[in-house]
Amino acid sequence: MNHPTENHLISSEILDRILNKIGTLLKQEVSLKQTLREQDSQNQAANEELFLELLEVVDALDFLMEYMANNPDPSPQFIQRLPKSVGSIQKKLLNILGKRQVTPIELEGNQPDFEVCKVVDREIKPDLSPQTITKVVRQGFRVNDKVLRPIEVITSKLE
Repeated sequence: MNHPTENHLISSEILDRILNKIGTLLKQEVSLKQTLREQDSQNQAANEELFLELLEVVDALDFLMEYMANNPDPSPQFIQRLPKSVGSIQKKLLNILGKRQVTPIELEGNQPDFEVCKVVDREIKPDLSPQTITKVVRQGFRVNDKVLRPIEVITSKLE
């Protein structure tokens, strides 16, 4: 019968295998920690790059806001160029997203594809067949092949 205080002898072969396994596990732990540090470093660098790109957009918006604050009655030329300026900022943002595989979802046809569309409202349009898209309320986006945000649409109904 075994007693709790009784010493058990382990053969040297079993002891060697246990020590070898412990050594292997310790090496794996060190390797995993190194891999995690490298991944953290890569993620931090990617985040910093994203932040710098977003700060360029913030700078462009700051410039527009400062100009409008300093010119409460903007010139007709400024008003005429405003859509182009805002479009340029939007293009910068879309490029930043595109670099990260976030792309707009293209709408195909005039019927909602419920894999990528969300109907947010319906309006009476007796001249159109039911469920015809009458307006895109919000652009949808996907990241790689996953829908990040569906296209929000308004569709027609007869009554």
